[in-house]
This record gives sequence, C-alpha cells and structure tokens, in this order.
Amino acid sequence: MTMTKWVYSFGNGRAEGRADMKNLLGGKGANLAEMSNIGINVPAGFTITTEVCTHYYANDRSYPDELARQVKEALASVEAIMRCQFGDAENPLLVSVRSGARASMPGMMDTVLNLGLNDQTVQGLIKRSGDARFAYDSYRRFIQMYSDVVLGVEHYHFDHLLEILKEDRGLTLDTELSADDWKVMVERFKARVLEETGTPFPEDPEEQLWGAIGAVFRSWMNQRAITYRKLHHIPEEWGTAVSVQAMVFGNMGDDCATGVCFSRDPSTGENVFYGEYLVNAQGEDVVAGIRTPQQISLAGKTKNKSTLPAMEEVMPDLYRELVSIRDTLEAHYRDMQDMEFTIQGGRLWMLQTRVGKRTAAAALRIAVEMAQEGVITANEAVLRVDPEALNQLLHPTLDPKAERIVLTRGLPASPGAASGRVVFSASTAEDWVQNGEKVVLVRTETSPEDIGGMHVSQGILTTRGGMTSHAAVVARGMGTPCVAGAGEIRVHEADRVFTVRGTTVREGDLITLDGATGEVMLGAVPTVQPELTGDFGTLMGWADDRRTMKVRANAETPEDAETARRFGCEGIGLCRTEHMFFDPRRIIAMRRMILAEDETGRRAALADLLPYQRKDFIDLFTIMTGLPVTIRLLDPPLHEFLPHTDNEIAEVAQVAGVDVGTVRDRAAKLAENNPMLGHRGCRLGVTYPEIYEMQARAIFEAAVHVGRESGNAPVPEIMIPLVCTKRELDLMKAAVDNVAQAVFAETGTTLDYTVGTMIELPRAALQAGSIAESARFFSFGTNDLTQTTLGISRDDAAAFLETYQAKGIFKRDPFATLDADGVGELVRLAAERGRATRPDLKLGICGEHGGDPDSIAFCQGAGLDYVSCSPYRVPIARLAAAQAALRAGTA
Repeated sequence: MTMTKWVYSFGNGRAEGRADMKNLLGGKGANLAEMSNIGINVPAGFTITTEVCTHYYANDRSYPDELARQVKEALASVEAIMRCQFGDAENPLLVSVRSGARASMPGMMDTVLNLGLNDQTVQGLIKRSGDARFAYDSYRRFIQMYSDVVLGVEHYHFDHLLEILKEDRGLTLDTELSADDWKVMVERFKARVLEETGTPFPEDPEEQLWGAIGAVFRSWMNQRAITYRKLHHIPEEWGTAVSVQAMVFGNMGDDCATGVCFSRDPSTGENVFYGEYLVNAQGEDVVAGIRTPQQISLAGKTKNKSTLPAMEEVMPDLYRELVSIRDTLEAHYRDMQDMEFTIQGGRLWMLQTRVGKRTAAAALRIAVEMAQEGVITANEAVLRVDPEALNQLLHPTLDPKAERIVLTRGLPASPGAASGRVVFSASTAEDWVQNGEKVVLVRTETSPEDIGGMHVSQGILTTRGGMTSHAAVVARGMGTPCVAGAGEIRVHEADRVFTVRGTTVREGDLITLDGATGEVMLGAVPTVQPELTGDFGTLMGWADDRRTMKVRANAETPEDAETARRFGCEGIGLCRTEHMFFDPRRIIAMRRMILAEDETGRRAALADLLPYQRKDFIDLFTIMTGLPVTIRLLDPPLHEFLPHTDNEIAEVAQVAGVDVGTVRDRAAKLAENNPMLGHRGCRLGVTYPEIYEMQARAIFEAAVHVGRESGNAPVPEIMIPLVCTKRELDLMKAAVDNVAQAVFAETGTTLDYTVGTMIELPRAALQAGSIAESARFFSFGTNDLTQTTLGISRDDAAAFLETYQAKGIFKRDPFATLDADGVGELVRLAAERGRATRPDLKLGICGEHGGDPDSIAFCQGAGLDYVSCSPYRVPIARLAAAQAALRAGTA
C-alpha cells in the first residue's frame, strides 16, 4: 500500500520538489527546492505540504498518521547535510519554521526563527560561534517570537521588559547590551511567559517544533490572512505549506549580514539590482524597520542619498556572487525575483526567491522590456500584467506646477499621489472611511495587523522602515502610494499628533504624499491626469491586437465620454438617459411631466425637455464620431424624480401651477414598495409612450445634425430596458420606428439605426429566442439580472454578503464578479437562443461586471461581442479581454 508523501526535503544541491509544485509545496517550498536543484547554496530543510493544512482543518486540527515519522526522517537528513544535531547540547541544529502559500502573502502568516534553543543548546551555540552575546541575543529573540506566535503572549510584554532593562543600564540601543544583559533578559522573558500562561516556556526542541508547525497552520485562518485573501481573491481551500529550514545567522559578527533584494526595481521596473542589507543582523531587522537598512549597490546608495556604506563596498566579493545569483534566478524564472539572503562567516546563503511584487508601472516596464529583450514573448507580456493593477496608472498624479509645503522627505516606497486626513491607527482609518472621509495612515511602522486600515487608506506614511519594509511591500502590492522611513517625523500616538521640523500635524489634518519622490506635504496638492504612453501604450497595443471582444464605456456626460475615448473605448455600451434629467434646469420640466393630469400636459412638459436631450446626444455623438453609441431609454420609476423636501415641493407646485397638496398626493401615488420590480423600464414606455417618443426624436434629430456637420453619420443603438415579453419590445420598437420615419421625412435625411433590448430579467433570458425576432442586439444588464435571479437587492445585501462569503455560500460578491453558475447560465442560454433565431445578433454586457477581469473571461467564453464598463476601467477591460482570448486560444 502506497503511503501519501506529506514531506519533501531539499538541500545540498538536491531536492524532492520542483518549481512547478507550488500547489503542493507552496511558493516558498517549491522555490527552495528549485534553487537547490539548480545548484544555488540553500540551507537544508523540508516542506510539509498544503495537503496537510487541508487535512488539519478537515479533521479537527489533527495531523495525518504518517506525518510525525516523515518529519523525523526529513529532520535527520537536514542534520546530516548541516553536520549538527537538533537538540544537541554541543553542536545544536536550529531551524526556522515558515509559512508558504501558493500565492505570496507577505507578512500575513506566522514565522518562528532560532527554534531549538533552550538552556542547554544555547551553550552549544556559544561554543560553535565563540560569541556568548550573539547566542543569548538569539535565545531571547526565539523566546519572544515563539511566545507571541505559539503561546499567545503578545510581543509588547517583552518590548516593555527590554525598555526597562535599557533604562536601568542607561543605554539607548539594543546593540549596546552585553551578553550578560541578554542572559538576564532571557530569564525575565521566561518568567513573563510563566506569569502570562501559567506554564513554563517549553525546553524540549521537539515540543517547540510541533508547536511552531501548528501555529503556522493556525495562522492560515488568522484575521489578517483572511483579510488579505479576501482582498486578493485567494481561495481559503488552498491552504499553506510549512517550510522547516536550518538556521544560518546574519548576526554572528561583522562578517555576517542579512538582506532583501530584487532583480529589478519593484517601483519603477528599471533593470537595476535593488535591495537593502544590514551587517550583523537577522532578517526581521531589515523588513520590520527596527534598524535603518543600507543599500546593496553603490548606485542605490547614490540614488537614495544614503551615507551608510553599500554592500558593494563592504563585501565586494560576496556582492559579485549575489549579482551572479540574481542573474541566474531571473534568467531561470524569466521574471523579476524578490530574494532573501544571509551571510554567515563570509558564506552566502539564499533563503528565498519568489516572483516579486511590483507597482503597475514596474509591471508594465518589466513585461515590455523582457519581451523586447526576447526573454518572454509578447503574449506572455500581456498575460504577466494584472489588469486590476492598471488602476494605479489611470488616476491623477501631483501637478508639478502646484505649490507645495514640504514637511519632510522619506523613501519613495510605492509611487502615486495621495491626499487625505491624517489618522494614526488602522481601526481609525476604517471607521473614518466608513463615514466618507479619505485618510492617510501614519504609523511609526506598520505590521500585518494593520492590513484592513492600509487597504482603505489613500496613502501610507511610516517613520521607520526601508524600501523592503512591510509597509512598502504591502502598499506596492495594493497600488497604494507610500512614503516609508520618514525619520524626521515623531509620532505621538497618545496625543494623536506628529511633529516634524517644528510643525505639529494633528489627526484630521490634511496631508499629501508623493510616493514617487518620498515627499510629505501639508494640505491637499492639486493633481494632473496621467499620460498613457510609453510602456503602457506598447502593452495595450499588444493587448488590442490579441483580444476578440470590443470594449465600450458606460457614459452619458461629455466628461465621461471624453475620458473613455482617451482610455481607448470603442463606443458607448450604455448611456443612461435618466442621469440627464437631474440638472436643475431640467428637473422642473421632468416634474411637470410627472404631475400632468393627461397626455396633453405630459407632451407639453416633454417638449421643454426635448432641446436638452437633443443637445446631450449631439455632444455624445460628436465625441464618439465613428463609434457606436447605445442609448437606454428611461428606466427608473418616476417617483425618483419627485421632490422630497418641503421647499422643493413648494417650488414644483408653483412652477406646475398646482397646490402643494397635489404634489404630495402624486408623490404618494407613485411611491412603490419595491421599485426595482415596479413601474419602470419599458413599462413606463408602454404606459406613457410619449416619453420614449420624445427621447427617440432627440436621438434621431441629434444623429442627423451630427451627420450633416461631420459627414460621418452616427449609427444609434436604441435600447429598450426591462422587457420580459416580445410584445413589450414590439410596441416600443414600433414607437421608435414611427418617430424615426417622421424625423427622416422632416429633415430629408435617413440614417441607419438599430433597436435592441437589455436582458435583465430571467424571463427575458428564457424567451430570448422569441425576443430576438424583433431585437437586433442584446445588452445584458447583469446588475439587475443578478438581483432578479438571486432575489437579492444589491442595495441591502451588504448586511449579509460578507457572512455568505465567509461561509462559502458565495466565493465572491456576485455584484462584483458574475455568478457564472446561476446568472451566467442565463446569459449563456439567452445568447444561444437569441443567435439561434438571429445569427448576427450583437451581444454585449453593460453591468458593473463589464469591468471585472474574471467576469470578462466568462463573457469571452459565452461568445459576447463586447463588454461595457465605467470609463476608468476601460484599459483594465482591454487587457482582461486580451488575456481571456489568449487563455481561450482565440487570440
């Protein structure tokens, strides 16, 4: 009987795993195995698979029967390679225990370093290193980390004890403490653990190991990991692997160091070696911002105006070796790498490599340059860039001509401009944003617990930490502007203020960050629109060559239409005409129409609206010259246009020549219990055909005018909303056709136009074959189709949707990503039945899903001709449509 393999070993130039086993070994474990296989110096270790995590949660947090034996055998292999023994008092093997999911989740799960130390093995570490101070420093780090991660004794207990000791000794820095000081600290730390937990700190290395393994698996379900998975759409069922690896020490003396580096600049994408290191330090010292990191290269030192020596100066031979490994790994993985390394006793060890997180600008540059260099193909370049990341590039940046009051400068950790009100905690950020404020989160340093507040903030400012700190890495991944390491700032969290160069900034004050320069400015600085050229233009050109679906925009104002056109839209897929009636000059006429007692009164009010509607359509047709424009006739119920305040009611009554009571009575009669399912859409046109007739006249008169002026007549696509029967569409189409013929006769001009419908009711989808006899196009209104299919109001669903996602009922918010199994099935069915009747039936989608990459992939598979989305999502949709075509093999 074949036993399941739960553990995979690596080290000494060999490994049982490979890079393509990420689903099983997680990203960290797979890449450690791959580095071993290609001859890179990696401390020996082993990876416990993601399948164990799945088993752990499916079986009341218990392990498979064979796991303990396989771990014991793998640990023996590590001992043989590293020539030391786990738990041995003379020559101890110490290990790190780290998480590693398929998708990188930096800082979200738990890690334990220096595991295996106790009162006996610390003596062996002293003998091996010849440095008692280093050994006891490592021991106190282990107790603090293990107690926090495994035993639940939070780190502030230990920070407090450490500050008391330094104060007693008259010292400021941790590095000034002696071996005896650290020995005292170890005893005080252990006493605090006993005080907080009621049990002594575990001395048995095997007990320590299994405690850490369990903690890492448990951390898969901690709140910050859950939040991160939700933000990045990482499935809960993937689980995490656990990598156990021999410790090597960057804090054993001045010939030791530790660092984090990237094979290219993760902020700009420039092909330069980029990173930070510290001499005589452990890895968390670099990423946590506890000490000011130094630049790896001389070029980085110059660029960041650092006065600290670069690794290239201090350790030139090891720097050259690291550069060689950088080149090897980038060539092997054919992508920018994020690497961690440790130097112990003058020997370089690689602890990790992974595909590096980067800004959108960097992603574009790296993809385009690697394709131009022949490292990857243009198809791969298109697939490399996350469409959602383009959001970082599509919004304004600081106006270079605007006046700036610069408070200080930090490190440009994540580019982009952000203005907002200062807040000093993640919870405050979430509360203020919930109340409509835009905020900038200011922290001494961020931690994984801050993830929720970081996500909602416009920008992030830290006083400590470097370009590879937690704040920098997470902000770049989110596309949030970040300035890190602004060391002149002093945060006084208790007083809710920060001070810098004599200026006090209070919570609620406005500041601006420039993540491209590192500047921190007082007040809000004006912005300018982005330039969508260079690498962006190149990649989008490749994307456009490969996609098969068109991309239109949802727009009804000239400003939105111009923005959409600038972003490369191929027409308007949804013009919501009701938005045009809320202008103060128009709403009075609209209300007069609603209050009219008969058709004559309604037509008189509509005649006043006609010139406004005609001008609206002239503007849109002119901006969209040569491109299709789909215009949805009036959709919402009439009560939405009526006044609510006493002053408005009185004003409408006066203009309409009726008393206030009449206005109130009419509003009461029109009010609906469930307006989403009430007197709206084509039902308005059937009841009051004069409304749709006025709109059709405005459309055709505008199209004739633009055709005469430009010589390029528009082809209007007139969309009848909310049909559920062919008869409704036939009645409305006849009304539109009659108006068209009247306008053509009056103007002596004819032009092409089409009439179609929005499929937003299940019955319409089921009757698509019949409806297609009259419709020239279907536009799927997936906002309402989702509501009517699921029986859920998107306005009220927030109260329970999060619970539904947490319980696995919905994997994603169905109003953000199309419910492919339910709503999607209706879309597929309507497309098939509609085209069976009319093979040339044009199919599009105009709900919010039209800008969601996963929903766009569904539309590709369903055979739609186009997607339509908000103007700022047009580039996202263009890239997502290209990726969908490439993955479907239709590009």
